[in-house]
Amino acid sequence: MPASLISQIETGKSQPSVSTLYAITTALPISVESLFEVQGATAPAPAAVGAPATVLHALAAFAADPGRRIGPLVGAEQRERLELDSGVVWERLGHVPGTDVDFLLVTYRPGGASSGSGGLMRHAGTEYGYLTSGELVLTLGFDEYAIRPGDAVSFESTTPHRYRNDGAEPAVGVWFVFSAT
Repeated sequence: MPASLISQIETGKSQPSVSTLYAITTALPISVESLFEVQGATAPAPAAVGAPATVLHALAAFAADPGRRIGPLVGAEQRERLELDSGVVWERLGHVPGTDVDFLLVTYRPGGASSGSGGLMRHAGTEYGYLTSGELVLTLGFDEYAIRPGDAVSFESTTPHRYRNDGAEPAVGVWFVFSAT
C-alpha cells in the first residue's frame, strides 16, 4: 500500500475501501471488527468511522479497549457505521468480547463494490452472508455468483473474492465474518 494513501487516510482526504481496510488490519495484525471500537467503555453511541482520520483513531481505540461489549441489544440509532469510499456501508450489530467475529448489516450502494479498484481480496477467516434486498455479484476465485434476496453465501475468506452491486437499488444483507487472527 503506497505511503501516500496512508497519508491521505490520516489527513481525511480519502476513505479506505473494504480491500484497503483488510490490507491495513492484516498488516497490523488486528481484526476488521476492531475498527468499530471507537467509543469508550461507556454505553454504545453512533460512531462515524467513515472519516479517514477516524480509522487511525479506531486502531488506537482497539489497543485501549479490546474487550468492549456491544449489546445485548443494539437499537438502529445506536449502530456504529463505517462508510467506505467504494460505496459500501457496514453497520455493527453487536460484539461479544473474546470473539473475532464481525456481525454486520452491510449495504452496497448502486455501483458499490468491496474493492474500488476491481481487484479481488482475501483475508484469514470465514464469511457467511444473507442478502435481504437488492442483488449482488460475488466473484469467488474464477467463478461468479448472482446473489438475490433470500440467498446465502459461505466460504473461506482466503479464497480471492469481491462483491459488487451492478443494480439500481441498494443491496442489503447480514454478514458474519470470522477472523483468524
